[in-house]
Amino acid sequence: MPRRAAIVVLDGVGVGEAPDAAAYGDVGSDTLGHVCAWADRHVPGWALPHLTRLGLGRLAPLAGVAAAPTPSGAWGMMRPASAGKDSTTGHWEIAGVCLERPFPTYADGFPAALIDAFAARTGRPVIGNVVGSGTDVMQRFGAEHERTGAWIVYTSADSVFQVAAHERVVPLDELYAACETARAMLVPPHDVSRVIARPFVGRDGAYERTANRRDYSVAPPTTTLLDALAAAGVPRAGVGKVDDLFAGRALQSRHTADNAEGTRLVHEWLRADPPAAGGLLFANLVDFDTLYGHRNDPAGFAAALRAFDDAVPDLVGALREDDLLFITADHGNDPTTATTDHARERVPLLVCGPRVRPVPLGERPTFADVGATAAEWLGVNFRGAGTSFLPALLAGA
Repeated sequence: MPRRAAIVVLDGVGVGEAPDAAAYGDVGSDTLGHVCAWADRHVPGWALPHLTRLGLGRLAPLAGVAAAPTPSGAWGMMRPASAGKDSTTGHWEIAGVCLERPFPTYADGFPAALIDAFAARTGRPVIGNVVGSGTDVMQRFGAEHERTGAWIVYTSADSVFQVAAHERVVPLDELYAACETARAMLVPPHDVSRVIARPFVGRDGAYERTANRRDYSVAPPTTTLLDALAAAGVPRAGVGKVDDLFAGRALQSRHTADNAEGTRLVHEWLRADPPAAGGLLFANLVDFDTLYGHRNDPAGFAAALRAFDDAVPDLVGALREDDLLFITADHGNDPTTATTDHARERVPLLVCGPRVRPVPLGERPTFADVGATAAEWLGVNFRGAGTSFLPALLAGA
């Protein structure tokens, strides 16, 4: 049976500040540690038993998560090596590409000339051009947008150019076209990581985002794991926003409404009958970040962790003899801190499969080690910026 590898990214689920967290203003951030501590105080019977069995409690002291004496998988942590702390940077690094400079950010909004050019090319004026959370921006500018039809443009501490519009005021196709226009305009030095379409519905005082978000990422500057697999004819599948993060290069994803749908699609890929013809699944579960980290909601974050933990037995049970499952993250997003932004954190690394030995993988110097390991497992001569730890994983090695 052909070999398969699945990389599941728990978006924003960091596991403690990175060594250079001070340079990013993130000293003290510890997404998983703080969420577990909050849940242990507020959630009766708090535990993550299935992730515990995989070795999660071996990574760091986590309230309610024991250090399993003999985990069923391999465990470790990874430090970010790229400059930056956004989803694009994190996923690119997992796929073997490390960035020497971070994407540009805009603490005071975008330059007027850039905004004026965007308005002229799209045929609508712009309101907003502020730094803020999406939920706040919708409430601040939604009514004016409905009256005028103007785009709501905003950014955050991350490198994003976000365009919000009410679905009743602006058709989705027009919103998407405007974001494609922005993507084409945003070249160096304004090569932001992502342009994001943020459609919403509702009425003044009760606006809500819809599931019709789309991300338009800048293209990776060098060869990624996905490119290498494509060149070798190895099948690739995506779940969630992963294809958007790679500008649609060498990957197509099934986009999802929430973590539950994403987890279900991962399970379907693993359980495919007849089995998928080998290859890679690259999945992103975004609710941790979008719904809970960015909204400082530790209760929702904890519930999402528990829901994923509940799904772990089905995922592990679907693994075949020549399967590897990697569970990791792309950055942190601690919902217990004052900020609502991403955090510069280490990320968890859990690996399981019928042939995986229960061994410590240590603290890896880059996320790219996952891509290098998946490539070696799938028989492709690509290591990118990483080092494969496959020999440590395999039974009998």
